[in-house]
Amino acid sequence: MARSTGAVSIPATGGENGLNRYLAEIKKFPILEPEEEYMLAKAWKEHGDTDAAARLVNSHLRLVAKIAMGYRGYGLPVSELISEGNIGLMQGVKKFEPDRGFRLATYAMWWIRASIQEFILRSWSLVKMGTTAAQKKLFFNLRRMKNQIEAFEEGDMTPENVAKIATELGVTEEEVVSMNRRMAMGGDSSLNSPLRSADGEGESQWMDLLQSDAPLHDEVIADDEEAQVRHELLMQAMAALNEREKHILTERRLSEDPKTLEDLSQVYGVSRERIRQIEVRAFEKLQAALIKLAEDQRLLPPAD
Repeated sequence: MARSTGAVSIPATGGENGLNRYLAEIKKFPILEPEEEYMLAKAWKEHGDTDAAARLVNSHLRLVAKIAMGYRGYGLPVSELISEGNIGLMQGVKKFEPDRGFRLATYAMWWIRASIQEFILRSWSLVKMGTTAAQKKLFFNLRRMKNQIEAFEEGDMTPENVAKIATELGVTEEEVVSMNRRMAMGGDSSLNSPLRSADGEGESQWMDLLQSDAPLHDEVIADDEEAQVRHELLMQAMAALNEREKHILTERRLSEDPKTLEDLSQVYGVSRERIRQIEVRAFEKLQAALIKLAEDQRLLPPAD
């Protein structure tokens, strides 16, 4: 799809005022009703109607901005994150197949995130594109994991927290320590940072420009449908496991009250280490099955 879709553009050197205007402008594009979205998608898919494609893109620009704000802690300009997210959105629109029954927001969300993440990886001199999938996972999940376990230490984390994150994300403890030190160099932009208005009178905040009088329907729809899709994919992927693997993985990782290794070792009459090995193997098989299913259903961008 050509990038000249009629979408509002962010001035490359517009600074805060340029982004301020952009965030205000994209709020003017209406959210499409399901039937309207379907007909526009069909017009683009079957007839190459670029006006229809532009309307699909414009109606989801707020979703891109919202997702981009979630990556504001990597020390990169928000305007650049949004621009990259918009490219991902256009790719999502280009490949969207309305007859599959999903809303565009659900499908495009994968492309938006992938585009932003790849841009961040390209931009970070300390995180090269040649890193492994596990290291990329660590890069994009370290902050979330630290918040979950309340690891708010200045400098290096405690050995216990390092070990917990390394185990959860499948990387070495040395990689966790190294990545934590690298990311400590990055900046962070608050949603409450003040912005001057274009005429210089009064100030607003990032969050003010993302707020709307009505709920952000496309994001709500996307979240609901994504949760449903993930659940369905999980159920299908579980078929790749045998009964013992299903039971152990469910009890260890999918239960609200997880069983201990000791509990399950007594059930199966094997050692705790054997239960741990089965759990790890089952989780790896499940991950591989999930990725394959998502790619087959075109919910994920194809692997390089």
